Amino acid sequence: MSERRGWAVADDAHRFTGMYDACRQRVWAYVVSRAGRQVADEVVSETFAIAWRRLDDVPEPALPWLLGVARNVLRDNVRAELRREALAAELRAWTEGDVAEQVSERLGVLRALAALHEDDREILVLVAWHGLSPKEAARVVGCSPAAYRVRLHRARKRLKQAMETEPAPKRSHVRNLSEEWS
Repeated sequence: MSERRGWAVADDAHRFTGMYDACRQRVWAYVVSRAGRQVADEVVSETFAIAWRRLDDVPEPALPWLLGVARNVLRDNVRAELRREALAAELRAWTEGDVAEQVSERLGVLRALAALHEDDREILVLVAWHGLSPKEAARVVGCSPAAYRVRLHRARKRLKQAMETEPAPKRSHVRNLSEEWS
């Protein structure tokens, strides 16, 4: 049995080597056409590593399957890069300016928001924090877009009043936050 297993490994290595020799340049060209030369070697290496691990799943002809794997590796690399960029941008946003002042301002907004009626908070949060359009937010709360806009306007006014009664070291930035929620 062990002899046969040795032959199977040799057959797998031979099959993989043949597939690699026949398809590597075309997979590399595909990746270059999609993402450029800088990432091509890395993506091709990952593609063939996956092919080796899943050699039993690789059909004949192998090229379409390999291109699909390369496409998925590229997609995963793009997603990872977007996550890294988003994290870096978030970290930069946290470190810009005086952190203590930002914390104090944020605390003032949160206190003013907490002082509002629950319905006003929901109206404001749907647009400001969840990024919904007024039309989408209206669907969430079960009213027409026009009615939602009226409620949003009133909620903003009440938030501004609550922030003016809340002692804060720098209200101008806080006021801008309520205006940004349009």
